[in-house]
Amino acid sequence: MKQRWFLVVLLACSLAACTSSREKQQGATIEDHSGSAAAGQEGAQTYGAGETSRGSFSELEDPNSPLSIRVIYFDYDSSDVRPEFRKVVEAHAAYLAAHPDVTVSLEGHADERGSREYNLALGERRAQSVKQQMIVLGASSAQIRTTSYGEERPVAEGHDEYSWAQNRRVEIIY
Repeated sequence: MKQRWFLVVLLACSLAACTSSREKQQGATIEDHSGSAAAGQEGAQTYGAGETSRGSFSELEDPNSPLSIRVIYFDYDSSDVRPEFRKVVEAHAAYLAAHPDVTVSLEGHADERGSREYNLALGERRAQSVKQQMIVLGASSAQIRTTSYGEERPVAEGHDEYSWAQNRRVEIIY
C-alpha cells in the first residue's frame, strides 16, 4: 500500500515539475533593445508581435502585394508558368533573395485527368518549373523544396473545366 502511494506522489510531483517547466518556457519574454543601439551597429535580432525570422507578416500578407498571391495556375498538360503569373514568381524570388534564411515549399498539383503516375510527374514538373524560375531570379535552391501531390489534393471536387483549372496549380507555402 505504501508503495502505491509513493508511486502516486512521485508521479504527481513529476507532472507538476513538467507543468512548471512548460509554464516558464511559455512565459519567456523577448526584450527589444533595437532603439538603444548606436546607429549603424548590428545586434541580436528580436521579433515582436507580427514579425518572424522571415520578415514582417505585412510583407507577405499585404493584399496589394504580389507576395499575397500563393497559387500559380497552369494550362492543361503544361508546366509552363503562364504570363499573368510571372510577376508573382518574380516577387517571391526577390523576397527569397532578400531573406536568405527563409525557406519555401512549392507543392505541385494536377487535375484528375490522366493516370496517377502521370499526374504525380506533372505536378513535380510544375513545381520544378516555378523553382527554376525563382533560382534564375535570385533565390537559392537551398531555400526551395518541391513536392508533388498530383491529383490527390484537389481544391475543387467537380468534373468540369472550371474545377480542373482550379486543380492545375503550384501552391507556395512559407
